[in-house]
Amino acid sequence: MRKISVFIHVTVDGFFAGPHGEIDWFKVIKKDDEWDKYTHEQSSRSGNTLIFGHTTYEMMKSYWPTSDAIKNDPGMARVVDNSPKIVFSKTLKNVEEGPNWKNIKLFHEIKQEEIIKLKEKGGGDFTILGSGSIVQQFANLGLIDEYHLVVVPIILGAGKSLFKDVKMMNLKLLGAKEFKNGIVLLKYGPA
Repeated sequence: MRKISVFIHVTVDGFFAGPHGEIDWFKVIKKDDEWDKYTHEQSSRSGNTLIFGHTTYEMMKSYWPTSDAIKNDPGMARVVDNSPKIVFSKTLKNVEEGPNWKNIKLFHEIKQEEIIKLKEKGGGDFTILGSGSIVQQFANLGLIDEYHLVVVPIILGAGKSLFKDVKMMNLKLLGAKEFKNGIVLLKYGPA
């Protein structure tokens, strides 16, 4: 069965976004060759389907298919642009594909039985990128196999909590790695 993993940046105090959804705090992440290498290796695993909520989808779409992204990070742009993508949004009416932005499916609601059917089909795994509200909904439905939490060395003091309204669950540590830029990657799975 295909796995669903979360890959999300969180602050030390557990927020995935500021109080108004801002993610400008990402700017504190210092350049780190080891971190860059790790993220590129992870993203180059072909066949993964990327899952977004509306906000993360719009953010990704506004950057990765652009000439700046292709020039600055051609490998990552190629992976993101060509990977299959699922967008969950109650308000988007449709999604548009382009030469550098392909393979997109739009769902208007999260139905546990549909996600399980997708997991049972052959193919690569799924990765939820960002999208804290999607993480919360998938977590409450027991659909997430791994949580990859990228802990950024900053405390916001207020913001949108990653696990707001998520039912209690026991997790087991699958791995931890620290990077020179202060990031700590924590991997958890259901206990």
